Amino acid sequence: MSSEKQPYSEEGYALMGAAFEVHNEIGGGLAEEIYQQSLEIELDLRGIAFRSRPEVAVFYKQRELKKRYIPDLVLYDKIVVELKSVSAILPEHEGQLMNYMRISKSPVGYLINFGPIGKLEYKRFVLSGFL
Repeated sequence: MSSEKQPYSEEGYALMGAAFEVHNEIGGGLAEEIYQQSLEIELDLRGIAFRSRPEVAVFYKQRELKKRYIPDLVLYDKIVVELKSVSAILPEHEGQLMNYMRISKSPVGYLINFGPIGKLEYKRFVLSGFL
């Protein structure tokens, strides 16, 4: 097993600590917007730097498109966070996060699902090309 530290692992632990606190406080199964606002409050209370729903420009052959990608959160200008409140994480949710990471050139992404009642579901992704 490698002793190398995962990129942005401390920042990821801070994010997930805030997400678990939100889940412990209000439980699962509510609307995604409730979790978005609650997590923003928790991140702020913990002094974690984030941007809410930042618009990310998309380019084609060096030309900026009118269409923007809008991830739910970006932490530390390097970690993209996509929130869900669904029964289970699906491949299309993972694809959505990977697209946000690729377009924003973010090396780390978290897909956090508050939907299940009894647990918080999450996945961490790393795009080594952007490290």
